Amino acid sequence: MTAPAEVFRQLVDGVVGHKWDQLPLLYAEDAVVTHPFSTDPAVARLEGRAQIREHFAQAAEMAVDFRAEDLVVHQTTDPEVIVGEYTYRGSLGGQDIAMPMILVVRVRDGLIVESRDYTGGR
Repeated sequence: MTAPAEVFRQLVDGVVGHKWDQLPLLYAEDAVVTHPFSTDPAVARLEGRAQIREHFAQAAEMAVDFRAEDLVVHQTTDPEVIVGEYTYRGSLGGQDIAMPMILVVRVRDGLIVESRDYTGGR
């Protein structure tokens, strides 16, 4: 079984490495991803691996080139849950970005079953 912190790191590395086709495989078939700060209903709540796959496919079409900095993983009292904290720095659509991130991720049997992704800045 893969530990939540390791799955989280695979997720961040996959985004930075543009592994868009592989990223959905980190999620359970019935995973739920919420972006609480999103004003776009199309991404505010993603239900199931198919929607998550579509989300990453859209990201693949964007001009994304960034790295993850200051990565910290906080363990919680729940062995399935970690809090990941980091900042994406680089460019998105030709614009420089510094995007602080906090993800609350629940991993069960080596797959993400729930994630709340808090994104700030740009």
